[in-house]
Amino acid sequence: MTYQQKDRGLGALALAGTAFLWSLAGLLIKLVDWNPFAIACGRSVVAAVFLLIWIRKPKFTFSMPQIGAAVASSATMFLFIYANKATTAANAILLQYGSPIFTAILGAFLLKEKPRAEHWVAFAMVAGGMALFFMGDIGGGSLAGNLAAIAAGVTFAAYFVFMRMQKDGSPLESNLLAHAITAIVGFVVALFMPAPQFSLKAAAAIGALGVFQIGLAAVLLSWGIKRVNAIQGSIIAGLEPVFNPLWVFLALGERPGPNALAGGAVIIAAVIGSSVVTARRKTRA
Repeated sequence: MTYQQKDRGLGALALAGTAFLWSLAGLLIKLVDWNPFAIACGRSVVAAVFLLIWIRKPKFTFSMPQIGAAVASSATMFLFIYANKATTAANAILLQYGSPIFTAILGAFLLKEKPRAEHWVAFAMVAGGMALFFMGDIGGGSLAGNLAAIAAGVTFAAYFVFMRMQKDGSPLESNLLAHAITAIVGFVVALFMPAPQFSLKAAAAIGALGVFQIGLAAVLLSWGIKRVNAIQGSIIAGLEPVFNPLWVFLALGERPGPNALAGGAVIIAAVIGSSVVTARRKTRA
């Protein structure tokens, strides 16, 4: 095995670790019996401290793209946490997983990047997959939770677009700014809501969310993404929406509805398929 092959293998392993850590969000959030703003605040405080220790000397430009990325990321965190509280973990992650397609569409307007044919096909498939979530029984969730999950996908797409607008932007420093915003906003809003009941289980879950599910995952992502190609990255990232509802089912018995499973399969296939087609086109070019 050559050094380059070993490096790619380690990069793929780092991304697989990232997807695994991300997939713990649904379970850990459901273990904390707090309102969504208190959870977002607590998780971001821990994550911000972790990233600040890791980065040591962050450099903020406070440019429009950097602020836009931070605000979009913060909005995504609030929406995703609310969605996990208001609907099933499967609905929350699978509906949000359409974000790569939204990224292609938003990029056409903000970055003047023309969407390819596979993006439009995938967008139609994602829309069809999402429609299945709202047909008949929504799998133990709620309409508000499902809509929040879709909105999280849109804001997550905006985050990626703003990140791409930063030629020399640092993902870790942008994430640090996003967590600072989330912690402040979450704390202020939580003051006007019922006080969270502190327990060892809640504290442990918040700590795990901040250190592992957010902090360590960001470090692994920033290291691994540079060592794999786009096809590998898109396929490995597809592990998250598969394992997220699995952990919740195994630990809490929350079972996704048949429509959610069918719609989720369509969304995952659309995102991974379009990513593979785009990556192969770029490789040939």
